[in-house]
Amino acid sequence: QLQLVESGGGLVQPGGSLRLSCAASGTTLDYYAIGWFRQAPGKEREGVSRISSNGGITNYVDSVKGRFTIRRDNANNAVYLQMHSLKPEDTGVYYCAATLSYKWAIVSVNWSDAEYDYWGQGTQVTVSS
Repeated sequence: QLQLVESGGGLVQPGGSLRLSCAASGTTLDYYAIGWFRQAPGKEREGVSRISSNGGITNYVDSVKGRFTIRRDNANNAVYLQMHSLKPEDTGVYYCAATLSYKWAIVSVNWSDAEYDYWGQGTQVTVSS
């Protein structure tokens, strides 16, 4: 059973940077596409970024393009989200989620979280002065 644990969140000033980590255990991440989602207070969860199982394809929601970078290290069973130039609107709980690679064709066409089968507990990111 795949288990995911996020870390790296915290309080940062606008313009600052954070790197979130998603550590996997229980099985290898090699066969899973990974998505990062976030949920701000009072808002629905939204997709932020995703990466294919081999790392060859990455996608970003428009609001984070040019500021966030997703990458994976399958040897260490981890995925990372590097966030730069953070804005107050980036505040929220950030979750990583996994779905088997055969679902990439489904998850890559929209930012729905419905096809992701495994979720971490989330890590809080607060961008505030």
